[in-house]
Amino acid sequence: MTVINLFELAGEFAEDKDIARNIRIDKLLPALANGETVEIDFAQVGLATQSFIHALVSDVVRKEGPNVLDRIVFSNCNSSIKSLIRIVTEYSQDQID
Repeated sequence: MTVINLFELAGEFAEDKDIARNIRIDKLLPALANGETVEIDFAQVGLATQSFIHALVSDVVRKEGPNVLDRIVFSNCNSSIKSLIRIVTEYSQDQID
């Protein structure tokens, strides 16, 4: 399992969608391509924007399909971040061709 520590990469307020895109391209996608499960660890991240979550996972869900979510674990999320993840993953699934 690959663990992505968001606090180390994005800080306490995960808002920069360019950082999220880089995490997706450099860490998330390669691990998934290798057949790994990926834990995205939100420990110490107090806030995140919807655009950050979107840049992090929406493209993955749209391209890989909803089953990819079985291989992504979102850990240590507060209720606000859980809500954003739910919103983004749901509308990403709705946009699958």
